[in-house]
Amino acid sequence: MNQFAPSEPPLLFFDTGIGGLSVLQESRKLISSAPIIYAADYAGLPYGMKSETELAARVPALLGRLVERFKPRLVTIACNTASTIALDHVRSALNIPVVGTVPALKPASEMTKTGVIGLLGTQATIRQPYVDRLAAEFASTKTILRFGASELVYAAEAKLRGEKVDSRIFSDAIAGLRSQPDGENIDVIVLACTHFPLVQKELAHAVGRPMRFINGAKGIARRIQHLTKDLEWLNSGDEGLLVTTGALKDLAPYRAALARHGLSRFETL
Repeated sequence: MNQFAPSEPPLLFFDTGIGGLSVLQESRKLISSAPIIYAADYAGLPYGMKSETELAARVPALLGRLVERFKPRLVTIACNTASTIALDHVRSALNIPVVGTVPALKPASEMTKTGVIGLLGTQATIRQPYVDRLAAEFASTKTILRFGASELVYAAEAKLRGEKVDSRIFSDAIAGLRSQPDGENIDVIVLACTHFPLVQKELAHAVGRPMRFINGAKGIARRIQHLTKDLEWLNSGDEGLLVTTGALKDLAPYRAALARHGLSRFETL
């Protein structure tokens, strides 16, 4: 039974855990009065270790249930892995706008001076043909060095729970890029998982020299703003809702961080 009834149709953000907060944060800056539903598929964490077949079935099914329950105006898949695998499936299943999240290779190719770009993502994201197509279209004259660092997902989750995170997780991720041929010439790192911007400061410290980081959150926020530009938000002051596929008790350590993002109501799916 739905206990949460926003005063108007909300915007729905979807991720495996708290990574999508990096997208929500940028979106709030542009659309501050929109009611928010944030859905976290904690029962499926981590997506980066799951097969394409499993995610292509799981993500549309979950979003179908969420759309039926909350009647959002727009869905944002705030997860690179889910977007690169299931975005087309979701769009074909839903009759509302769906915004996806893809690695920011185009702006990275415009930023780099050395022509060598690092791409940090989950194992599932970095191997996707979608990423190959992005690289071919927007960075064909650049060198793209990829490294799968799914451990950063757990590091970001632990950080938002207020736990101390082993610094080796961050140094190992950077070493995974640097150890590749031409790795020392990387001057831009694309954070191709929405969890990763939440630990950008730690990654920057691990680099130990000036480095530019980029992610797609601002671009996604601008896309959401564009798609909702004709809508008038009532600024009703609704508290944001987090819906989890996991247990509510498991959210207790996150509540302070979630409150800072306007999420103070909690339900299970």
